[in-house]
Order: sequence, then structure tokens, then C-alpha cells
Amino acid sequence: MSAKSATSRAGKTSRKPATASKASAARSKAGKLPEWNLADLYSGIDAPEIARDLQKMDADCVVFETDYKGKLAEGVARDDGGVWLAEAVRRYEAIDDLAGRLGSYAGLVHAGDTVDPAISKFYGDVSERLTAASLHLLFFALELNRIDDAVIERAMETPELGHYRPWIEDLRKDKPYQLEDRVEQLFHEKSQSGYAAWNRLFDQTISSLRFKVAGKELAIEPTLNLLQDRAPAKRKAAAQALAKTFKDNERTFALITNTLAKDKEISDRWRGFQDVADSRHLNNRVEREVVDALVGSVRAAYPLLSHRYYKLKAGWFKKKKLAHWDRNAPLPFAATGTIAWPEAQKMVLTAYRGFSTEMAAIAERFFTDRWIDAPVRPGKAPGAFSHPTTPSAHPYVLMNYQGKPRDVMTLAHELGHGVHQVLAAKNGALMAPTPLTLAETASVFGEMLTFKRLLSQTKNAKQRQALLAGKVEDMINTVVRQIAFYSFERAVHTERKDGELTAERIGQIWLSVQSESLGSAIDIRPGYENFWMYIPHFIHSPFYVYAYAFGDCLVNSLYAVYENASEGFAERYLAMLAAGGTKHYSELLKPFGLDAKDPKFWDGGLSVISGLIDELEAMS
Repeated sequence: MSAKSATSRAGKTSRKPATASKASAARSKAGKLPEWNLADLYSGIDAPEIARDLQKMDADCVVFETDYKGKLAEGVARDDGGVWLAEAVRRYEAIDDLAGRLGSYAGLVHAGDTVDPAISKFYGDVSERLTAASLHLLFFALELNRIDDAVIERAMETPELGHYRPWIEDLRKDKPYQLEDRVEQLFHEKSQSGYAAWNRLFDQTISSLRFKVAGKELAIEPTLNLLQDRAPAKRKAAAQALAKTFKDNERTFALITNTLAKDKEISDRWRGFQDVADSRHLNNRVEREVVDALVGSVRAAYPLLSHRYYKLKAGWFKKKKLAHWDRNAPLPFAATGTIAWPEAQKMVLTAYRGFSTEMAAIAERFFTDRWIDAPVRPGKAPGAFSHPTTPSAHPYVLMNYQGKPRDVMTLAHELGHGVHQVLAAKNGALMAPTPLTLAETASVFGEMLTFKRLLSQTKNAKQRQALLAGKVEDMINTVVRQIAFYSFERAVHTERKDGELTAERIGQIWLSVQSESLGSAIDIRPGYENFWMYIPHFIHSPFYVYAYAFGDCLVNSLYAVYENASEGFAERYLAMLAAGGTKHYSELLKPFGLDAKDPKFWDGGLSVISGLIDELEAMS
């Protein structure tokens, strides 16, 4: 049973953001921005339905354990074993869906405000209840995996259980790393006082940090946004403010990082994982050699991609090198002004509609039904996410929209996730979730559709150049930067096995991988050594980051197939998304003639980025 908590967090809202009226939608330079309506889950943190559902979940879990614990092997061996086990899985799935609703609501409310004491207590209490209830279900997967392969295979010949074949086969991949029941229970129960507590500390700390820029105390999101400001002095001031506050808090972040790395090392060692990232690969259902091939291809391409692009960018600013705070600076020839929310909505939906009316119709519901929370609010953490919640409900998108071109691409990205999650929901709570290897495909594809649409409508040479450069920067941030992040994580987790790392040592590792990936055209100034501290993926989802590069390169290859043979492509693409977690990524890519195990596959995806840089060099 998974709590399906939000993967990004923060924000400052009212005590009960779920009941906020439409009139309360925030206003900014980007226009009137929507706030989500969480009432589709629950009306508020004090809603009586929450207490009712928590009690129902507790009771259902206890009854489930009473009915099935210690009985699976015998039950499956019966003549009607397939039907009997299918009913057990169906009941398990229903509990998972209810837990997903409770956990999602708590996570989303907490994402709206990580510092409000009442919300923090609510989030903590619900998380503890979910963990306590799920202890009664822990036996189910463990016992299932101890059943003989031949017996399970025979039972799955029954249509009722055959429906759950993808989930059962996926579950049994964890079998070699499964521990004795009481150890599994201990690991599970202590998670609330272990890594989950450290995750929460990170969230609350990062949300409460303030950065002094030009006499103003800013939260992290608006401070990071200043790194994309047109004024060089503001970019520099923001970078220096980030560096100072990070430095003041380095011991806390180093302790969180060391503790979580040690916690993961203990778990991996007990389970028998050989490599620091093997548990992530297993979770992603991707082979280690495939990820290694991706990482090797990207690192070999650094000179052709990021090194070459940043040298170009420095030239556009009439410099030999750019300070690290100018890496994402808007280009001198880029259009100025803010993109209002209605315009951003129109851009994305038009691009989606040009590809598939079904895809656009699903995306439009996020706007009409208030499934998006867009404003930047005091205390709201950086980033964006699309939370799938649970199949009996619908996804929610959180962003921090400030009217930048990148914000439009973020909207396209998160709506891609949302469409994917809506389409996959029909598979049910157990089989809707998609492994990370394909989880970023729909999001990056949504970005590509929006970019291509805008590019086709742009006739002005300088605006076209700016659009191309912006896309290259996004691709570098998605591919090069994320693989550098992965390299950083590997180094930190590997070295942590030999003892704690000081903040200074973690900073040295960070500078090493950043220098390698950015190249000589980026001048890394003092203070940048602590910029690892605010990356939430390092804390919440160790080694998640390579999924972005996987998705971007995969989408580049997919889009090439689309451009060369668009007939029937949209239908095949939506069918791939609708499959959710029912098929291995290799099986889903077959209809497109793609094979991620082919070493040339990654080079093909990277050549798309290189080709765009070729075009920019020709323009220059």
C-alpha cells in the first residue's frame, strides 16, 4: 500500500486551501492565476469524511490480515485458487485506493503550506496512520513472493487473476531482495521516524529559508527566479544571497544528506543490492547497463552539447566566460515582457490539440475543473509537479507561474504528466503507476509539442534564435544537468560508505561534476559549492534524476518517428500512455521501432540537441 504523497512541496495557503473560492485566485503580472480545489478529495483537514475514511482503512486492513495472513500458499493451491487470490488482490487494491486518497490529500495540503503548524500536524498524523494501517498488509506481498512460480503461473491462467498478471510479475521482481517478515515490518514501521522525518525536516527548512536581496527578505522560489532576471546586478545579488544563506545552513543540509545516505546504505546492504543505484533501477524496472549506457553517452557528449552551447551564449553576451549566475540569463535578443496566464493556457492547449484532440480535451480539464495551483505565494517551495493522487480521483498540478517562457514550458511539461496519469488511471491503483523510465516521456513530449508549435509560428529571425536557444537550454538542463546530478549522487553515496562527509567535501564533489558538465565557458565563482543543498530530488527520490535524461532522449527519438511517419502515431502514443504500469518500457517502445538497449539509441536522442546547437551556430 502506498501513500502516494506529493513529490514536490511547500507553499503558503489558508488553513483550508481546499475550500478556497474562485474569487480568491491570486493576481500577478501574469494575470489572474488559479488555485486548486482539493475538495474533490476532501473539503478540509477537519472534514468528518477524513476521520471516517481513516477508520474504514484501519478496519479494512485488520480484516484483510485476518482473512489472508498465512493462508495464501494454501489458498492458491486450491482448484479455484486463481479466483480466490483475485478476490484478495481486488480487496488489497481497494484499500490501496482509499489510502492513496488520504495520503494524496495530506500531501497536497502540506505542499500548499509546510510551515503551518496545524497542517504539519495533520500531515504527520495521516502519514503515521497510513504507516500503522499498512503494517497489516505487509505480509501480502511477502507471502505472494514465496509461492512457487509454477503454482502462481497456473493460478494466473484464470481470467480474474490474469487481469493482475502485470502487477504480480512486477512484484515478483523484488523477490531476491525481500527480507524476513519481521525485518520488513521493522523497516516499514521505523520509516516514519527515519527517512520520512528527515524528508519532512528538509521540506520545512527549505521553505522557511529567507534570502536577503536588495534589502528584501525573499523565499527561495523568487530568489531562484532572479537568476533569470534581465538585470545582471539582480542575478549576481540573488546568487550571492543564495550562497550566504546556504552557507549559514550548511550543517543542517549536510546532516540531512549524510543521514539519508546512511539510511539508504543500511537498507541496500540488508537487501543485497550491489550498487548504490540498483534499488532505483529495480524500482524503475530498467537494467543497470541501460542506465550506464545513457550516462556514458551523455557524459561523452558534454563537449558537443553544454560546453559548445555555453561558449556560444558567452559570445552573445560579448564575453569569453559567463559567471555561474548568468548560466540561465535571458538572451540579449530575447523578447521581453510577461506571458499572461490565459496566453500560456492557449499556447499549450493549441499545441496539444494540433497533435490530438483527445489529449487537449484531457489537458483542458485541469483548467476548467481547477486541478492547477499556479501562484507564487510566500513560503511556497520551488518547483512543479503533477500528483496522480489515486485512480478514483484525478491528478493535481502545482507550479510557481511567473510569466516566463520557461514557465509556459513547465506548464506544458506538467500537463503532459497529468494527461498520462488520467489515461493510465483505468488500470487501477496497482497498475496505473508508471516506472520513472517512462514517467517523464509524456511530460517532455508535451514540451516538445509546445516548442515546435511556437517555432513554426515564429518568423522573426531573432525571436526564432531566442526560441531555439531557450529550448537548447531546457534540454541541457534536462539531460546534461540531470546526469551531472546523478554523477554527484553516485559519488556522495559511494563515499558515504566510508564515513560522514563534511559540507565542504560535498561541495567539492558538487564543483567537480558541475565543472565537468558545464565546461570552461562557465566561470564558477565562490558560493556555488553549496548549490546542491536545495535540490529536493536528492532528498525525496535518490537517483530519480536520470529519468529526466532518459525521458528527453526517448522523446527526441519518438518525435523523430512522429515527424517521419505521423499517420496513426497519436493513437499509438496515447495507447502507450494508457498502458500505465502494465508493460515493460521495452514492450511499449516496440510499436515505434525503438530499442533503448541499442547503444546507438541514446546517441540518436542526443544528436537532436546537437543539431539545434548547429542551427544556432549557423545563425551566429
